[in-house]
Amino acid sequence: MFQRHQVKTIASRMVEANNPLIQVVVGPRQTGKSTVLAQALEAVNLERSFVSADDAITPNPEWLQTEWQQARNMTRNGLQPVIFVVDEVQKVPHWPTVVKSLYDADRRTNTPVRVVLSGSSALLLHKGLEDSLMGRFELIRSPHWSLEECSQAFGYSLDDYLYLGGYPGAARFANDEKRWGAYVRDAIVEPTISQDVLALDQVRKPALMRALFKLGASYSAQELSYTKMLGQLQDAGNTTTLAHYLDLLDKAGMLCGLPKYDPKPVTRRKSSPRLMVFDTSLMTATSGIGRIVYESDPARRGHLIESAVGARLLARAPEEGFELFWWREGTSEVDFVASRNGSLSAIEVKGGGEARRSGMAEFLSRHPEAKRIVVGGSSAGACSLDDFLRDRAPLFF
Repeated sequence: MFQRHQVKTIASRMVEANNPLIQVVVGPRQTGKSTVLAQALEAVNLERSFVSADDAITPNPEWLQTEWQQARNMTRNGLQPVIFVVDEVQKVPHWPTVVKSLYDADRRTNTPVRVVLSGSSALLLHKGLEDSLMGRFELIRSPHWSLEECSQAFGYSLDDYLYLGGYPGAARFANDEKRWGAYVRDAIVEPTISQDVLALDQVRKPALMRALFKLGASYSAQELSYTKMLGQLQDAGNTTTLAHYLDLLDKAGMLCGLPKYDPKPVTRRKSSPRLMVFDTSLMTATSGIGRIVYESDPARRGHLIESAVGARLLARAPEEGFELFWWREGTSEVDFVASRNGSLSAIEVKGGGEARRSGMAEFLSRHPEAKRIVVGGSSAGACSLDDFLRDRAPLFF
């Protein structure tokens, strides 16, 4: 069975003798978090207890406390370490407070319970971690799959990956476009919005949230001001509401608005966003447009290619420690700008059908220290789209 590189990372953390921190596997729904946990457990030779809130009749705090105590009992009065994995932990009410209390008690008594948490709601996990568990955990990220992973696991070609994206669960329906689209919409998009985003009780207009996602997915890889969004959405309220909803979709790994690059952070926040899906399937499955249209229409294929490049950059950003932007000055534009510790990379995507002036020369004249990366096309030194989507292109000098 195919294994992602996260399996090795999780397994190595599980056997670390002097690392008491909670390991938290985070990522969007349906990216294979439960599978990598199971594979990591198979790779280590330690006592373990794996529980899931999905399997509990009532996944309440008392259930979590009981299961944690069972893991403590397995340590034989602290003589041997035990790996305690809790999947779907976000379904336990008040789980951050319960975990904090139990974890702190184990640290006081030196009880060798090694805790690993995971869940399908990246948004709710992040909120709990930020609220109660600061300083007590490490993150292991499970992003959308790359072309290399999908090629090895499912035999995807470049064109397959552009349209079908990087959700492993949807790959079984790759040869049935209608069924595949229904799976992405019903098993990924709707549960993420209804069970993750709306569960925070901060969304007063659920219909607007869904409409914003659909609008944003259709405009992926394009600039769209909040004012223009207001004009295309019914009952949209104000730009502050839209910005807040877009931020929630970003944290859920669905859709984000890339800010325009500017050395001044204040100017970045005021810019119009360039909308970007985290996976191209979120764009194609919700559009109602068939694969043959995306492959034959130069403009649509161009936006699809740019969205695929943007999605891979979004997946790589947390692991490689960079921020992602775009840049435009007048009619000169650079598709993506990556920034890490003062280092810059300007990334231009070729192969689309949209005619616009490249802003690479203008950007490099203002930022001569930036690394120039061209994805696609036939210019000297260009990185092929295939190589880029397989994560073979270093982004910084």
